[in-house]
Amino acid sequence: MYVLHSFTVLFVWSMVPSLITGDNRYKQGDTVMLYVNKVGPYHNPQETYHYYQLPVCAPTQVRHKSLTLGEVLDGDRMAESMYKISFRLNIEREALCELKLSVSQVEELRKAIEELYYFEFVLDDIPIRGFVGYMEESGFLPHTHKIGLWSHLDINIEYNEDRIIFANVSVRDVKPFSLDDVREPLSLTHTYSVRWFPTSVTYERRGDRLRDSSFFPKSLEIHWLSIINSMVLVFLLLGFVVIILMRVLKSDLARYNLDEEGTDDMEQGDNGWKIIHTDVFRFPPYRSLLCAVLGVGSQFLALGTGIIVMVLLGMFNVHRHGAINSAAILLYALTCCISGYVSSNFYRQMGGDRWVWNIVLTTSLFSAPFFFTWSVVNSVHWANGSTQALPATTILLLITVWLLVGFPLTVIGGIFGKNSAGNFEAPCRTKNIAREIPSQPWYKSAPVHMAIGGFLPFSAISVELYYIFATVWGREQYTLYGILFIVFAILLSVGACISVALTYFQLSGEDYRWWWRSIMSTGSTGAFIFLYSVFYYWRRSNMSGVVQTVEFFGYSFLTAYVFFLMLGTVSFVASLRFIRYIYVNLKMD
Repeated sequence: MYVLHSFTVLFVWSMVPSLITGDNRYKQGDTVMLYVNKVGPYHNPQETYHYYQLPVCAPTQVRHKSLTLGEVLDGDRMAESMYKISFRLNIEREALCELKLSVSQVEELRKAIEELYYFEFVLDDIPIRGFVGYMEESGFLPHTHKIGLWSHLDINIEYNEDRIIFANVSVRDVKPFSLDDVREPLSLTHTYSVRWFPTSVTYERRGDRLRDSSFFPKSLEIHWLSIINSMVLVFLLLGFVVIILMRVLKSDLARYNLDEEGTDDMEQGDNGWKIIHTDVFRFPPYRSLLCAVLGVGSQFLALGTGIIVMVLLGMFNVHRHGAINSAAILLYALTCCISGYVSSNFYRQMGGDRWVWNIVLTTSLFSAPFFFTWSVVNSVHWANGSTQALPATTILLLITVWLLVGFPLTVIGGIFGKNSAGNFEAPCRTKNIAREIPSQPWYKSAPVHMAIGGFLPFSAISVELYYIFATVWGREQYTLYGILFIVFAILLSVGACISVALTYFQLSGEDYRWWWRSIMSTGSTGAFIFLYSVFYYWRRSNMSGVVQTVEFFGYSFLTAYVFFLMLGTVSFVASLRFIRYIYVNLKMD
């Protein structure tokens, strides 16, 4: 336990810098370090390479910056640059280095510029981005194809008293160095200028300044009307389902209880959901797997809610590199106890006795698919030399976190869940012999229920889903976390209501196999999300290449799987509570 505690403290401490905002103060003339970070194609956000992989000005001995876990997972590989910057001291056309480029190196630069490579520097935790070169192409006759390299950069820095507020690079008045028709080695000199500008923007508002002047285009500011429209439609849907269902249910209860008292007992026999009261609580097959789904789904519900709440409370700086990655890993490790507790507790209530196997199944239900997907994606990145490929030390750290934190907490949660579990306490006794299920019409089949139960929750988030995809797989910076929290709550509410309605229609057809159906019906929203990711890739993005494609579809599959687990859990809990309610209020012999 001492080793576990010590490692947990060190692990959390290693991620603290990414959860808070740096606070560097300078005096005039102090050295301000500019780090080079990565380069990559503009349209492939996850295909990045180290800046010094290009034939650019590089020191004789490259010294890398110590990075947090979140920064490493984000593909950052910061290294000290050759730029000499002093606080509030302007520099004009200072020579950075003189490069002698071979023909192959020139061709490498030409290819990078044709693929719209951009670079990323970091100055005082501020990302500075710009394009490596310039390309001009004309489709009119005579056809022209000009490629130039930006050999001079103007670095503009804004400051407020002793703090840096904003920084960017500009090539507005710079003529690109032509790389056309190069058939022999060439020499060129890289230069730079540094200009300091005072600003009234406070350090606390620095994040707003970064967002308002981003290198990437912004389009996340104008979708309030779409969000309001989605919310109105969702509330109308929920109201319709709740009112109609409650009216029908009230009528059923009145009729069944009247029949029970003998009013029409000779003329009208039992039918509908009352007649299956001796089978509706019959435990389903694969109980251990069902409980594992509920456990992992509960964990991700807590994880997603925790991250959104942390952002809303300002507990970490979302503009800092890898902040959300660090928070997600930390919360995932700590919430493993939830999956173990929920799974083992419900498994014991259902009479399960192989609780050790249940714990193993629970802890591997997400980690096994994640590890397989990550292995494929990481191998592709490694084979192509991308910075998104994790170093061996980071891989060992993550495995150690799972072995020393995640898995033990799952076991501890499972032990507490097993020991605190009571009886299932079904309101109806279950007969030994199962009742025969009558044939069902096509509109009550499982595929139809999955289509309805998946499409309606998906429609509730379809608008916001585009902006989330544009953030994760594009160049946007998402900041509307209040709206995201509301949409997340609406998604769960719609999933619960639709699940209750579909479960009622299933029971009305005298089909008592609701356990797995309730999970699959609303959990199928994950399939719609994956289909949307395919649509987004082909119709809404310019991504291409093996590296970006493998990463996109690999992690889109995992995202859809997580939504299946979360919404399947919400759907099951809502259906279980609904069924308990109607059978508790039903008068029976």
